[in-house]
Amino acid sequence: MDLLRSIFKGDKVIWIIFLFLCLISIIEVFSAASTLTYKSGDHWGPITQHSILLMVGAVIVVLVHNIPYKWFQVFPVFLLPLSIGLLAFVMLMGVITGDRVNGAARWMTFMGIQFQPSEIAKMAVIIVTAFILSKGQDEDGASPKAFKRIMIITCIVCGLILPENYSTGMLLFGTVYLMMFIGRISARKLLILGGSILAFVVVFVTFLLATPNDTLEKVPMGHRFTTVKARITDFTNKGEVPAAKYDIDGDAQVAHARIAVATSNVIGKGPGNSVQRDFLSQAFSDFIYAIIIEELGLVGGIAVVFLYICLLVRVGRIAKKCDRTFPAFLITGIALLLVTQALFNMMVAVGLAPVTGQPLPLISKGGTSTFINCAYIGMILSVSRYTARLEEQQEHDAQIPMQIEATGEGNSDIQTAAEPTAKVLNSDAEFE
Repeated sequence: MDLLRSIFKGDKVIWIIFLFLCLISIIEVFSAASTLTYKSGDHWGPITQHSILLMVGAVIVVLVHNIPYKWFQVFPVFLLPLSIGLLAFVMLMGVITGDRVNGAARWMTFMGIQFQPSEIAKMAVIIVTAFILSKGQDEDGASPKAFKRIMIITCIVCGLILPENYSTGMLLFGTVYLMMFIGRISARKLLILGGSILAFVVVFVTFLLATPNDTLEKVPMGHRFTTVKARITDFTNKGEVPAAKYDIDGDAQVAHARIAVATSNVIGKGPGNSVQRDFLSQAFSDFIYAIIIEELGLVGGIAVVFLYICLLVRVGRIAKKCDRTFPAFLITGIALLLVTQALFNMMVAVGLAPVTGQPLPLISKGGTSTFINCAYIGMILSVSRYTARLEEQQEHDAQIPMQIEATGEGNSDIQTAAEPTAKVLNSDAEFE
């Protein structure tokens, strides 16, 4: 028991949420990866690989949550220029060689390892935004320079992500926007920024819908325009179509996801009994929530939503206990990113949002995203360890006057009572 406590330190609720999400991931990916099993001919291959990735991710959580939160401020020093360089390289190679997966250049391979630079970029932007907001705080809110610096960095990174992955760029920008709101950036600036973005989106969507596909394909860096247009059109055209005339092959992902949800019930068909997993593309990634509902029913679907909401609420409580702004902004931004991405994925699976390529954090099968999400959990746990030490110190300090009153007001007694406080302060300084 002492060994487990020494390894799994930090907030116990966060640990429980993380372990539950990993357990759901193992069960559902094992079921949803039937197409990968068919292609490889190895029944255990896909789930073995995924389980190994989750175990490595758990090790990352343990390692990161033992790092004092102050060290996280150093990460963007190398992560930000590295991610910008990798994003530019991937985009350039997509243009030069035309090497794209599903029409987008999002992946790169280094020493046989395939990963997404955008995942590294998201982490860098979240950390640097928290750092700038924490350094720019005064009595009236965040300084104007903080807003300018955040926007420069965010626009550069999102500008490199957007041409190949619109949903990820929008998700990251939205998270930064919420962080600036929480970080007390001027409401006037945020309203102007929000209005400008809304106007741009309206103009962009109007342009896509009004322009023929042949013309869109000729627009520089517009190789994803026709795909985005098709997804918007499919989502907005929701008129009822008779079953006999419905083209299930024309939009197979949406059709089979809806069938999976519609054929479920309160408790579902049971783990491993999904039917649509054999027909649904990316059932183990982008549409895994539809498989969760089909197999675990409304109960399972609501339970997954509950876990993410609990994560957000718990992080909010940890942030309130922080006596410094950087760790509070950092874990708040991380929680907003994870929960917002999860909501996007679930809304797509049940037909409440256009199709995007966002996996379900800590549940969907993946490599880069799994490791980065585990690092996020480790950062949250690291800050929770810091707040736990603060609470211990405050409780100890509250007991000092009572000890002094009980032992009298002699100098020797006061000095004796004050010695434990000095030890707590020193140990807290060493922890940081």
